[in-house]
Amino acid sequence: MAAPNGASAASPLAATVPVEAVLFDIDGTLCDSDPLHHVAFQEMLLAIGYNNGVPIDEEFFIKNIAGRSDVEAAQNLFPDWPLEKGLKFLEDKETKYRSLAMERLEPVNGLGKVVQWVKDHGYKRAAVTNAPRINAELMLKLLGLSDFFQAVIVGGECEKPKPAPFPYLKALKELGVSAEHTFIFEDSASGTRAGVAAGMPVVAVLTRNPENSLQEAGAALIVKDYADPKLWSALEEIDAAEAKLKSGGA
Repeated sequence: MAAPNGASAASPLAATVPVEAVLFDIDGTLCDSDPLHHVAFQEMLLAIGYNNGVPIDEEFFIKNIAGRSDVEAAQNLFPDWPLEKGLKFLEDKETKYRSLAMERLEPVNGLGKVVQWVKDHGYKRAAVTNAPRINAELMLKLLGLSDFFQAVIVGGECEKPKPAPFPYLKALKELGVSAEHTFIFEDSASGTRAGVAAGMPVVAVLTRNPENSLQEAGAALIVKDYADPKLWSALEEIDAAEAKLKSGGA
């Protein structure tokens, strides 16, 4: 993709200028919710004697559950169960998760500053998640972001969830924007692959997932959190490129 008006070709975010929209995953991207999901799974799996009563560790959680659709997670956890039974287990686990989230959900460090940056620029925005809608709406409410997003796209309501591109393509359609002028914040390899497949650069936030998995998935930029100087350097490049565009490239 050619960089507009002299923006560095090495800066994939600046290449989206003039920016029309910013899309955000929710779990692990807006909030560090994976530990709560992990605890909910641990407690419920222990209750049924899963893994001979040994709690699942973080490595198992990341490899088999985090960022996966319910169907994928159910098949990974219970390959010998009927899919319907596995999905019912996950539904019950979501109830457990919501009770934990009500008490413990916290935003990823620096999120408020990025939210303000997006607002100040007047960009359109959507939340795009594989979480059930009831979870998504609860998390946005707890984070004070219910009114920030103009659309909430749920993978289970699309043709296929992430890692397929359909949730992100649906977000573009609902907002009336183009992939060429939109970028994404994600935290999982699955979500990153979805964004890349939809034709957009992805900023991957290192909440829990291994950096190498995000690189392999095609992340354009990997940052520790929203306070990472690498992120703000990239956002400042957007500001500079947009200012140059407005001044006619002078």
